[in-house]
Amino acid sequence: MKRLLLATTLLLTTVSSTLFAKDGYHIVLKMPGVKDSMVFLAHYYGKNRPTIFKTDSSRFDKNGTAVFHSTSAEFTGGIYILYLSDLQTNFEVLLNKGDDITIIAPKDEIPDGIQFKNSPENTRFSDYVKYLKDYSGNEEKLKKELEKAKTTSDTAAVRKKAVAASKELNKYRRDYVKNYPGTLLATIFNAIETPQIPEGDHFLEDGKTKDSTFNYRYYKSHFWDGFDFRDDRLIYTPIYDARLEEYFSKLVLPWTDSVEKEADVLLKKCKGTKDMFHYTLWWITRYVENSKVMGMDEVFVYLVENYYMKGDAFWLKSDELSKYIDRAQKIAPNVIGNIAPELKMPNVVTQKMESVHAIKGKYTCVIFYSPTCGHCQHEMPSIDSLYKAVLKDKGVKMMTVATEGDQKSITDFIKKYNMGEWLNTWDSDHTSDYHSKYDVYSTPTIYLLDEKKIIRGKRLDHNNIAGLIDMLEKKAKEKKDGK
Repeated sequence: MKRLLLATTLLLTTVSSTLFAKDGYHIVLKMPGVKDSMVFLAHYYGKNRPTIFKTDSSRFDKNGTAVFHSTSAEFTGGIYILYLSDLQTNFEVLLNKGDDITIIAPKDEIPDGIQFKNSPENTRFSDYVKYLKDYSGNEEKLKKELEKAKTTSDTAAVRKKAVAASKELNKYRRDYVKNYPGTLLATIFNAIETPQIPEGDHFLEDGKTKDSTFNYRYYKSHFWDGFDFRDDRLIYTPIYDARLEEYFSKLVLPWTDSVEKEADVLLKKCKGTKDMFHYTLWWITRYVENSKVMGMDEVFVYLVENYYMKGDAFWLKSDELSKYIDRAQKIAPNVIGNIAPELKMPNVVTQKMESVHAIKGKYTCVIFYSPTCGHCQHEMPSIDSLYKAVLKDKGVKMMTVATEGDQKSITDFIKKYNMGEWLNTWDSDHTSDYHSKYDVYSTPTIYLLDEKKIIRGKRLDHNNIAGLIDMLEKKAKEKKDGK
């Protein structure tokens, strides 16, 4: 019986050890001379510093030893930061699920004097940090040489050295990936790899005409080649946010269908992951919400309808999800390309009911404003000048909607800013529901409708109304000519 109990105990110990190896982490940090003070463990989440998140803390004992321990199955791994309570002393470590490592880090010898036990990858990472330190020093040296260069040949010589150093850095990373495939650092090196455009001239299919778009198309098509969208550890590094920013702001055309297509492609790549999918959907949603490009609100509606409303935003509580859905439902009726919602409101002067859809004109410019709005007071004179100089001759009809104020204040505003020739209305009885129909949450809000009352532009100002009309007419002419 005793033998059986002993065997059972050994079995349980083995099972417990195996379970621990699968989850969490165990870190012993030794910093001789440091005692009775706090040390913290933080992680990145998509972005670089200073955006880091504290995940654990410990206190040094009298021997300068602090222990971090977790058995959380939620722990993923990535690049983590250990930093002291002075918030100045810190260094990075690579962590994987189940790591059990010891770190000896003399405070005055960070980062060069750090030693790792039971973590060969962190030893290699430490070597890479030292390599980068030397590389940065060489870069500074080359910058100074470039500043002192007096001739074209001097400049060319310095640039040649810089290119050679860059190639050596790339070779360092590629050799590492080849020698240690599948490791966290290899995955990081693959993720930050930038496409190397083939040298020489590139031609179109005729073999004679140079392809002026080759570099762009090659770089874009190979941008994500080394990035593993199935590895959640990459979210816990300072890499992904910058990569997304470069891709969407510099490589993806700022057209709604292009952004929607690229969003679908990336979300499909990371579908089924936890952190990668979460961050990707969150980032793209925030990107289009904050975009200054006209029409990106259509992409927001697309994301909500195709992802949020289908249960893919698993991290949101029901009330948080409702906010996204409510916002999309408010925007959906007035995205570019839709027929503008009908508005019927009394004329400020005659009190006659006016209708947006009843206006006869090649274009209709609808302006929502407030008589007390400082921005409106600044914008109206410019719009008036634009109307008289350009818009009137282009067949543009002007309709204004006063969002607040009594009849006198609105009438005074109309006279002051020479708006008497326009169709001026107000929501006197508050029944038009223009707020939700046209998503008016600030003033001035300006829409451009075509003769069929299809929305062609929104959230415009005096700087871009005429340009938009020119673009629409150019497209219409090209379509008519069959181009």
